[in-house]
Amino acid sequence: MTEFRSPDQEVSRLRVRLVVAGVFMLICLSLLAARFVYLQVVRFDYYHTRAEDNRIALVPVPPNRGAIVDRNGKVLARNFAAYTLDITPSQVGDLDDTIDRLSEIVDISDYDRRRFKKFREESKFFESVPIRTKLTDEEVARFIARRYLFPGVDVQARLFREYPQGDLLGHVVGYMGRINNRDVDHLEARGETANYRGTEHIGKRGLEESYEAELHGKTGSEQVEVDAGGRKVRLLSRRTAVPGNSLILTVDAGLQAVAHQAFGDRRGALVAIEPSTGGVLALVSSPSFDPNLFVDGISVADWKGLNESPDRPLLNRAIYSAYPPGSTFKPFMGLAGLSTGKRTPQQAIADPGFYVFGGHRFMDDKIGGHGMVDLHTSIVQSCNTYYYMLANDLGIEGIADFMRPFGFGQLTGIDLPGEADGVLPSPDWKRKRFKKPGQQKWYGGETISVGIGQGYNAYTPLQMATALSALVNDGVVFKPHVVKYVVDPQTGTRREVEPKPIRQIPLKAAHLAAIRAAMVDVNKTGTGARAFAGAEYSAGGKTGTAQVYSLKGSKYKEGNVAERLRDHSWFIAFAPADKPRIALAVLVENGGFGSRSAAPIARQVIDYYLLGKRPAGQASEDEDAPADH
Repeated sequence: MTEFRSPDQEVSRLRVRLVVAGVFMLICLSLLAARFVYLQVVRFDYYHTRAEDNRIALVPVPPNRGAIVDRNGKVLARNFAAYTLDITPSQVGDLDDTIDRLSEIVDISDYDRRRFKKFREESKFFESVPIRTKLTDEEVARFIARRYLFPGVDVQARLFREYPQGDLLGHVVGYMGRINNRDVDHLEARGETANYRGTEHIGKRGLEESYEAELHGKTGSEQVEVDAGGRKVRLLSRRTAVPGNSLILTVDAGLQAVAHQAFGDRRGALVAIEPSTGGVLALVSSPSFDPNLFVDGISVADWKGLNESPDRPLLNRAIYSAYPPGSTFKPFMGLAGLSTGKRTPQQAIADPGFYVFGGHRFMDDKIGGHGMVDLHTSIVQSCNTYYYMLANDLGIEGIADFMRPFGFGQLTGIDLPGEADGVLPSPDWKRKRFKKPGQQKWYGGETISVGIGQGYNAYTPLQMATALSALVNDGVVFKPHVVKYVVDPQTGTRREVEPKPIRQIPLKAAHLAAIRAAMVDVNKTGTGARAFAGAEYSAGGKTGTAQVYSLKGSKYKEGNVAERLRDHSWFIAFAPADKPRIALAVLVENGGFGSRSAAPIARQVIDYYLLGKRPAGQASEDEDAPADH
């Protein structure tokens, strides 16, 4: 039987349902309204910022790095623009496939792939990594036509560093290298991370490293509107980058070239300084390296060639390698004897060809000796016996105390990284140097060897040139420096790197005159006479030969010794003699007598600096040069 509901009941039920539905809808609309209020009012600033971030990108604008020029304006480091093909890994799904497809459009070598992988591993906060650099116009056009096929890949215009002089000033200028994790850590520690956004390279050696803060500049920024694919639509605002400052050096590139050529394929170093200012005129480490190899990421083959070469071209011998000074130490020893009253210019000693101390004979280079020898003759003829005796009279503490103000065994403070402090021997140094008590004791015989520039003595060519500059500059010691001016490229304002006298050594003019006169005669009648024969100027000098390994009582015969165990060749010189404009130190590794290898190099350098004479080739060795131990 069918049950019929009354119309009133149906209406009542419908009303209940409508009320429930209405309440439910009201609750839903209230929740939706509340959510709208929360999003549009309470969290408006937050979500507005997020939306703007999706629409607007802040793109860093790297600054133009400052140039480096020599004292005459010759360009040593500059920038040039080129296109690179960049990949943003976070926007690319399959990197290998993308690179394979790209290689069908532009040439991508195995080296490019390896470099990309290395750069990607090293990159920390950079957005993109180059897969190819220095694209040709044709390659750029081919890629642009197919760019829509490669999301996350784009062509960028970048600045590259260039070193027009190649290996001529590799150790002075240094080079740029890609920023790695260690560099990032250093930047974060100094609070400079923000200023390097968008910058991919940083100075690694030489002036590029030591003057990084001046050369880099200040990073700018662009606010750009981007589409859903992350591509720029329009520029909204721009904060211009501030270009880095440029450097004008004290170095003369022409003089550097002559010195570099003079070495030829020989290993060694030369440092030439202007005595009155401390400005470095030339700084050569031979062999050198081409900094252009590092700009775009050095290849494995090139790195292996530099790093594994027995000649060690990456080693800056001028400021890092320390050598016994040999007889070039004698003018300073002679000055010590005069200044302490242990000797007078006229006082002479009898030289039988040896000096006996503690039952041991310390031999002179000349069999039978030099006869009666005064200070002047001891320097001109490089008499060892005179300095054996003087060293014993001065004592090791007296020698160290006198030599220290000249900068021996200390950092000079030159504005280049990687300087070594060398060794000025003393009992205190020996106690710190050795651990065993028996090795810490100073023996009198060691003092005798120190007196002729042997033993524990070890100084860099830079220290020898700095000390010589003080000797010919009346005892005023200047801090050597390579940069003369820092230049603001926007205003042209020059900020001079002021010559900084470190100290004034209290020396008597008569004593200095006696030493300098003897050094002038070295080049007239002494061990440097052959190298400076016919010179159109008067120059002072001193030859030196530094022993590389112990002979253990046997007589040195060069032909019986392996080439890399032969004596080092030294020469220090200044000119003109009456008012020196240049003081230099030359070291030729395993070159033998200083008069044979180092002195001819010094002659070519001084001839060019004073007279403008440019030699045709490297300096020839003088096989008939006299000994100068």
